[in-house]
Amino acid sequence: MSTTRLALRRAATVTALTATSVLVAAGVAAAHVTVHPESYAKGATDGVLTFRVPNEEDTASTTKVQVYLPTDHPVLGVLVSPRDGWTAKVTTSKLKTPVKTDDGTITDAVSEITWTGGKIGAGQFEDFDVAFGQLPEDTDELAFKTLQTYSDGKVVRWIEEAQSGDEEPENPAPTLKLTAAEDAAAASTAPAAKSSAKSAAASADSSDSTARGLGIAGLIVGAIGLAAAAFTFVRTRGARS
Repeated sequence: MSTTRLALRRAATVTALTATSVLVAAGVAAAHVTVHPESYAKGATDGVLTFRVPNEEDTASTTKVQVYLPTDHPVLGVLVSPRDGWTAKVTTSKLKTPVKTDDGTITDAVSEITWTGGKIGAGQFEDFDVAFGQLPEDTDELAFKTLQTYSDGKVVRWIEEAQSGDEEPENPAPTLKLTAAEDAAAASTAPAAKSSAKSAAASADSSDSTARGLGIAGLIVGAIGLAAAAFTFVRTRGARS
């Protein structure tokens, strides 16, 4: 094989590997189950949490989603918003430590919500909305461990909780940060109205996607430029020889 062809093949290989690596990394980063908004004020009342479930399989659909709510720091007054094509089953549990409120003592709280009957196809996602009456005041975050079941029987367990200072685990649980009440205005909190919460989440996701897309495009263009430079160098060198 001539020197020119060998150099061109190597340049093309570098370009392809660079572009593929960037696209794969972007896809992995977007595949986690997440909760929106990312934070609320401690003790917030009458709000909405949106659980976003993306499908990360190419040959199977998501057919079941199970979200577990913590009972050591319970979320009170949970209501599930209807979702077309899906049926929600709500499970309540006795609290080890009852919660005293202005309306009385709460001894039971929702511990699990299971959605079935619907389908999330490849390259798609679904938002599941959950309204709450009050968030706890005695913790800095809430982890909502989630199981995602696919049509081929595979179950992905989004249950790992990141420790302070550690990198994000492979299968992180959706986590809601709870901020001090006086810092609520500065924190990224969501309005109580469901429509406003969904609009804010959609706007944030759109911005993230745009930034990610521009970054990917820039790296791909850079890789193509390297390949073109290598081609020009080889041709010039060949002409001089």
